[in-house]
Amino acid sequence: MERALPAAGFLYWVGASTIAYLTLRASYSLFRAFQVWCVGNQAFVGPRLGEWAVVTGGTDGIGKSYAEELAKRGMKIVLISRSQDKLKEVSNNIKEKFNVETRTIAVDFSLDDIYDKIKTGLSGLEIGVLVNNVGMSYEYPEYFLEIPDLDNTIKKLININVLSICKVTRLVLPGMVERSKGVILNISSASGMLPVPLLTVYSATKAFVDFFSQCLHEEYKSKGIFVQEGCTALSSLSVTWEGTSKPSVVSQLLKTYNHPTSVDSLP
Repeated sequence: MERALPAAGFLYWVGASTIAYLTLRASYSLFRAFQVWCVGNQAFVGPRLGEWAVVTGGTDGIGKSYAEELAKRGMKIVLISRSQDKLKEVSNNIKEKFNVETRTIAVDFSLDDIYDKIKTGLSGLEIGVLVNNVGMSYEYPEYFLEIPDLDNTIKKLININVLSICKVTRLVLPGMVERSKGVILNISSASGMLPVPLLTVYSATKAFVDFFSQCLHEEYKSKGIFVQEGCTALSSLSVTWEGTSKPSVVSQLLKTYNHPTSVDSLP
C-alpha cells in the first residue's frame, strides 16, 4: 500500500499537468480566435503594401467584393477576367464609388497562352495585394468517367484552378520580394479540405490551393510576404452563409492577415 502512494502521486501530477496544458492551449485558441475575428489586423492590408491590388475573377461574387473592399481602403485596382463588358462595368463602378484608378485585363483563364498579355498589363505597377480568385467547378456532381466533355473539362479545371494561381503569382511575387512586403490571398473551397467524391478533379485542385498557399507562405514569410488561403464554402452565392453577405466575409478575411495561412470564411 505504501509503495502505491508514490505512484498515485506521480499519476496525479501527470494528470494535473495534462489538464493544465490542455486548459492553456484551449485558452490560447480562444484568444487567437478573438484576435483574428474580433480585433484582426484591419490596417495591415492597404496602400502601405503597394499602390495596386490585382484581383482575378473580379467581376462577380466574392472576387468583386474583394476588389470593392480593397478600393474602399484606397488601393488602385486591376481586374482580370474574361468578359470585357463586365470588366468595364465593374471597373467604372469602382472608380466612381471609391475614386480610385482602375485597370482591366480581359483574358480567358481556361487558355494557357494568356500570361504574356497579363505580364504586359501589370508591367510597372507597384502591386501590394494579389487575390487569386478565378475558379470553376463542375456543372453538376458526376462520376469521373461520366463528366461531359471529360478531357476538355479536366484541362479547364487545371488551367483555371491551378495554373492561374501559379502563373499570376509568378508575375507578381518578384516585385513584392524586391520591396519586402506584400499579401497574396488564394481563394479555395471547403471541397479542398476533404476529398469530395463526384467533384473529384475540382476537389483535388482546391486541395492544391491549400498546400501551395502553405508552402509559399513558409518560403517567403521571412521576406515580408504573407500568403493566405481563404476558404469560402459558397462563394458563388449572394450569401455565403445564413445572414452573412460577401462584403462582410471579405472584410473579416482581410482582418486575418499576419495570422495563420489558412482561414475559413466561417468564424
